Amino acid sequence: MQRYRNNVGMQMMLVAVMTAIAGEFKITPFNGEVFRIGLGSSAFLLSLLLMRQLPCVYSGVVTGITVLVFRSAIDGFVSYDTFTFYASLKTHVSAALYYIVFAIGMKGIQGILSKGHPLLLSCLISLIDFVSNEIELLTRSILFDSAYLYKGQLILIGVTSVVRSIFVVGMYSSIIISQMRAVHNEQQKRMEQMLNVGSGLYGEVFYLKKSMDTIERITAKSHELYCKLSSAGEKDASRSMLEITQQIHEVKKDSQRILSGLLKVFSRETASDMTLAEIVIFVIQSNSGYSKMLKKEVHFEKKVDTNYATAHFIPLLTVLNNLVSNAVEAIDTKGWVRIKVYEQEDETIVVVSDTGTGIAEQNKEVIFEPGFTTKFNDEGCAATGIGLSHVRDIVHSSGGKLSLHTSRQSEETTTFVVAFSTHTLKLGV
Repeated sequence: MQRYRNNVGMQMMLVAVMTAIAGEFKITPFNGEVFRIGLGSSAFLLSLLLMRQLPCVYSGVVTGITVLVFRSAIDGFVSYDTFTFYASLKTHVSAALYYIVFAIGMKGIQGILSKGHPLLLSCLISLIDFVSNEIELLTRSILFDSAYLYKGQLILIGVTSVVRSIFVVGMYSSIIISQMRAVHNEQQKRMEQMLNVGSGLYGEVFYLKKSMDTIERITAKSHELYCKLSSAGEKDASRSMLEITQQIHEVKKDSQRILSGLLKVFSRETASDMTLAEIVIFVIQSNSGYSKMLKKEVHFEKKVDTNYATAHFIPLLTVLNNLVSNAVEAIDTKGWVRIKVYEQEDETIVVVSDTGTGIAEQNKEVIFEPGFTTKFNDEGCAATGIGLSHVRDIVHSSGGKLSLHTSRQSEETTTFVVAFSTHTLKLGV
């Protein structure tokens, strides 16, 4: 608590000093009188708008006193031979009163600072500035026994208050918008990272589920074999088989715990839906960076004729991202990738076309089989080939259909067509 108070105190002093210095950039509109229109009030207002944690009234008092001391110090430095503290205090005390009155006014509208429209905010601050200036002039006229009203005073001060308020509120709004954009961009980056991780993780969860089914069958068969060996009187063999069955069962339980934890990531209750257009845009942005990393010039095109939100976006992202990344890899140095989404009867069709190296006729029948690949690295090692089989399995598990088409008309193109039930996508089941 003490540290917080010290921090706030330092911030108030910083605002006060900045305001005092800015106040020296001024004009004196009324026949050379000491009443001035300067940048101090603008600096003070902008500080109060940006630093909402500062107590307005205390800030006004500290700033008023600092301005009074600062200007008196300047008077003493400039005319030290004729300087008297009382005369300087009398000259500048009305300026200190301006900041105190202004701060009290800002305290009154503090509740609507974050909710009010910039135009309404400008009007209210203009009124506060106008009243504060008039109180400063009235105080000065009383102290110096001079005329309170000057020719054109109300108009000049009114116009100055309006212009100054609009300028400061506009600057404040620009700063807030810039901050919001920066926060939005950061959130967007984090969302993209989460979606990329989620898309990749979904595939691993999908194959873990398949492995769980395999483990279940192996456990049942090994137990059955144990029973046969035990019935045949093969005690040593049956004991060994029982141990193997128990170990497989332990692996199954561990896998179940892992799967349970991973499935929480894809909980429908905590997920936010994505529209088909958002999914396509995300995939294009992701693979645009991928193509640049591969030093390829790839032009991406999209056409989304149907657009609705779906909670089934993770598998869609996984499928589409896999197809598009494969298309980018298949392109030699320059080419294009097109994504089209439309509805046909009760199905949502996703089409991914590219001008890559194409698929040989003899490979079309086995292109979706696990382990098949035409990709080799510089050392001649083959890729896992799990990509397209992965896509096929996910599409089939969702009740969808996947097909491959090639064309050699104006240019060779490879096209993958995925058909999902529109009802399934909309309900996310």
